Amino acid sequence: MDSVSEIELWVICPVCHQPNPLGTQFCKHCWGAIIHSFSPVSYEKAKEISKRRLSRLKRRKIIKAIAIRLVLFITLVSAVYFGLYYFTDIVSEPPQGVNSDSLPGEWAMFRHDLGRSGTTDSSGTLPQGKLKWVFPTGAPIHSSPAVADGTVYVGSRDSKLYALDAATGAKRWEYKTGSWVESSPAIDNGVVYFGSNDGRLYALDANSGEKLWDFKARYSIMSSPAVADGVVYFGAGDYSVYALDAVTGEKLWGFETEGWVDSSPVVANGIVYVGSGSKFCYALNARDGRLRLQFKSYSPVFSSPAVSGEIVYFINSRGSLYAVDGNARTWLWEHEIKPFWIQLWGMGLLPKPPLQSGFLWGLRLDKPVASSPVVTDDTLYIGSGNKLLAVDLQSHEKRWEFEAEGVISSSPALVDTTIYVGSEDGRLYAVDAATGEKLWDILPGDKITSSPAVADGTVYIGSHDGNLYAIE
Repeated sequence: MDSVSEIELWVICPVCHQPNPLGTQFCKHCWGAIIHSFSPVSYEKAKEISKRRLSRLKRRKIIKAIAIRLVLFITLVSAVYFGLYYFTDIVSEPPQGVNSDSLPGEWAMFRHDLGRSGTTDSSGTLPQGKLKWVFPTGAPIHSSPAVADGTVYVGSRDSKLYALDAATGAKRWEYKTGSWVESSPAIDNGVVYFGSNDGRLYALDANSGEKLWDFKARYSIMSSPAVADGVVYFGAGDYSVYALDAVTGEKLWGFETEGWVDSSPVVANGIVYVGSGSKFCYALNARDGRLRLQFKSYSPVFSSPAVSGEIVYFINSRGSLYAVDGNARTWLWEHEIKPFWIQLWGMGLLPKPPLQSGFLWGLRLDKPVASSPVVTDDTLYIGSGNKLLAVDLQSHEKRWEFEAEGVISSSPALVDTTIYVGSEDGRLYAVDAATGEKLWDILPGDKITSSPAVADGTVYIGSHDGNLYAIE
């Protein structure tokens, strides 16, 4: 056989790469491939070519197997990392130290502190409803004042931010922007931060009013900024939440929402909570803006949430109050899958779907809500329609209600056991927090949508008559 093989010509099977005698129609080794009589060679040469090709094929199989295992390994590691990154705090834990508060005797930001609690201590002196001074601006005031280091800061629809002496109301400086200033200012480390409807967030020297920097968003900024750990957080009408370096104004991150953001963000325990006009509320990692929770509110949320411990309270524009676990996370594709799950459950094909991630309890209030809540250990206070309501946080029932003569879109402020709130009937009310009984009221001027700031025994509040009032 060997001698015959040496004088015969051979061809290589294109499939199994084994030699076959010239003239073979079908490969005798794999019994399927058609043998073409191209480039016949000697038997030894054919065996050499076959050996090389088989060796090369073996190497390719080994490389392919290694590559497949490597891809599977990388995919597995990526999936694990993705899960840990987006659904746990193991990879990127929120910076727990990111909190802030106004100093004693100050009200340095909207709703007093980064938790938007709307509460402070009186330091022994409570306002009694006596007019102390009035400062006129050139247009209605919707912005809520802030008080720090003996100065009151407030924006006006005359496109200006004002700095006034807290004791006398004398103007210290003013700064002109390109449109209405409805955002409430926040003061931190000698800098005042505020937004304008011209789409810019401004940082000014709190003593001189000199501009340090500004940041341009695409649309108006009515959200009031929160400043914590050297970062400024705020929402804008361009469907975004931003985080900027407080010193330079450089953008650190931006999160795109599904609606405009007029709500003022809350920062607590390294998490940013904010409502939007998209029927969703969001919880974001303060360090990088990574989404933690997307809570469906079913109606826009214009007011600011409030945080008490690990519970966040959101109220939508239709008057639905939600208590939400602040550490909860939205599961993957939750809001996309849920409608189909509900349909299949209704058809009896699936079990009842779980409650929305983070949901603890809810309560339907009487009327639409625009104001932000005050939250204490056991009670939540909120304006709903023309009523100020007290909600028991244990029983989830209304404890009392106080009725004004106009809509309460102003956010209440709690000082010791007294609540101060403005109304569109033009009055500022002082109400007993325990009973809901009116202690006093004062009629400064036109309707009030600005929220009161209380510092050193004085209430500061703006009115649509264009005046800022100080009431002691």
